[in-house]
Amino acid sequence: MTAFQNCSAACSFNGTVRSLNPAELRAALRSKLGEEVAESLDSGEVLELADVLEVVYALAELDGVGELEELRAQKAEERGGFGARLWWEPPVI
Repeated sequence: MTAFQNCSAACSFNGTVRSLNPAELRAALRSKLGEEVAESLDSGEVLELADVLEVVYALAELDGVGELEELRAQKAEERGGFGARLWWEPPVI
């Protein structure tokens, strides 16, 4: 499934376009996220990350989160991010 803002974009592809209810959209987006992450990991191309972000933003919007970047920055401030290239590993028991 491919997402489109309007039919004019979708109509250039073969197949059909239909409107999804929120539950169907959530399921489709979750599936698409896995597909896009796999493509990004397989290709290693940074442009594939844009596709991942598009799906992530759509999922956040579905949950009523408009400012995902603010939430990400707040979490990074509280728990840290990857900017310092540090990686935490739990103790081996």
